[in-house]
Amino acid sequence: MGLPALAVILGAFASFSGFLFGYDTGYISGCKEMESFIRTFGTLQPDGSYLLGSGRDSLVTSILSVGTCLGALCGSIVGDRIGRRFGIVFYICFAIGRVFAGLGVGGTSCLVPLYQAECSPKSIRGLVVSAYQFFVTVGLLVAACVVYATKDRPDNSTYEIPIGIQFVWGALIIGGMCLLPESPRWLLSRDDHVKAKQSLSKLLGQPEDSQAVTTEFAEIAANLEHERSVGKATWADCFKYGEGKTRQRIFTGMALQALQQLTGVNFIFYYGTSFFANSGISNPFLTTIATNVVNVGMSVVGMVAADRVGRRPLMLYGAAGMAVSQLIVAAVGVAVSQANQAGQKVLVAFCCIYIAHFASTWGTLAWVITSEIYPYELRGKGMSLSTATQWLFNFAIGYATPYLVDDAPGSAGLKTNVFWIWGGCCCIAFVFAYFFIPETKELSLEQCDLLYRNSTVLKSAAYRRQILEHDIHDDEIMHYSANKGPRTQHIEEDPKQALQPETIA
Repeated sequence: MGLPALAVILGAFASFSGFLFGYDTGYISGCKEMESFIRTFGTLQPDGSYLLGSGRDSLVTSILSVGTCLGALCGSIVGDRIGRRFGIVFYICFAIGRVFAGLGVGGTSCLVPLYQAECSPKSIRGLVVSAYQFFVTVGLLVAACVVYATKDRPDNSTYEIPIGIQFVWGALIIGGMCLLPESPRWLLSRDDHVKAKQSLSKLLGQPEDSQAVTTEFAEIAANLEHERSVGKATWADCFKYGEGKTRQRIFTGMALQALQQLTGVNFIFYYGTSFFANSGISNPFLTTIATNVVNVGMSVVGMVAADRVGRRPLMLYGAAGMAVSQLIVAAVGVAVSQANQAGQKVLVAFCCIYIAHFASTWGTLAWVITSEIYPYELRGKGMSLSTATQWLFNFAIGYATPYLVDDAPGSAGLKTNVFWIWGGCCCIAFVFAYFFIPETKELSLEQCDLLYRNSTVLKSAAYRRQILEHDIHDDEIMHYSANKGPRTQHIEEDPKQALQPETIA
């Protein structure tokens, strides 16, 4: 099978668990606005109506994230024990109920980008890994459409149908994953050299004895040998600095996922329907679908741009664009009333512009970057920590938002003023991207490790170019893994000198 075809299959089936993530996240926003749902889970008021109070609204919305946080933390243990591929299948089996579904969504959100990064060719790794976020957006859109189709049903099936359909998505993921090869890096870490070469052969579309397979195998083996030489990694090692700058890399992943949530994206997708309704929008369900269409379309742009434009410039541009859009929404919300239709259209327009910037940058690239910046011995643990951080902030924001925006007693009643908070967080995200996100476009995972060890974030683009120009690949990494010899010494003492042609030749 040719390389592009297998990359499409890998991206599609593995990423489809992102669809489950998006669907689980998306259906709750519309369900909470359904009369039958409010009557079932709300509280009877003195006037005979039912109300879904801030406390219950918070709990219903955010309870998924309790399970996802736990599932993500355990993701590295499951993935290291039974493999990336069957780890994903294992977690999909939990897709029942909102808390248990969280275990499945959290575990797969850790393992899927990890599996994709370890199996994807470096030239299209950004495209393949970002496909996970693309399917998240598709799941959100499909959830919004299903909710719109069932919202007028007269009984509890109005919300039971959107919830029950998720079993279909889980079955499709399990079937697809059974057709894909296991990660060759994981197989090699289990000393299964035969299956590791077979997996590489399938992924590269080359015979097992080809130069491409042999070179890739030697590179992975050399890197793994170096990691074994320094001892087995523990959770405590995640927070040690060392020659590999591990603590910086772990912090980068965790802060990146936290800031992705603090941009306020899930305010739109968790509370968008009720927010638009309270803002005077005549058909909030259709507006929610519109924002999801923008999300899906611009995620495609992000997938393509990841390997063409690069990680670092896209993250800087995305943070700036989100900040401007959010602050405009906040200003419009303060300046105009709900009765001002022109003002409300501007509000919706800039919400869509914000989502466009998020989907094409921070939405897709957060998964790409966190899947490639960790050393192999800590890659599973690093992904668990960063993904669990995302879900922790997802829970915190989902739980706190009703108390921030509602007018009810005990709530802050911020309404659109909450966008000042999201806009400020986007400004922080810009500063973070400048100082902590390196450029890793077109580098193998082993070369990403070399970049972190021998360069800085601010000089990463230049160092990356030198790696690619001089083809610092398995040969250089072999010397590095042995931790001796003139090339390793040059790299440690003077990275620029080590990358001069006469040194590499």
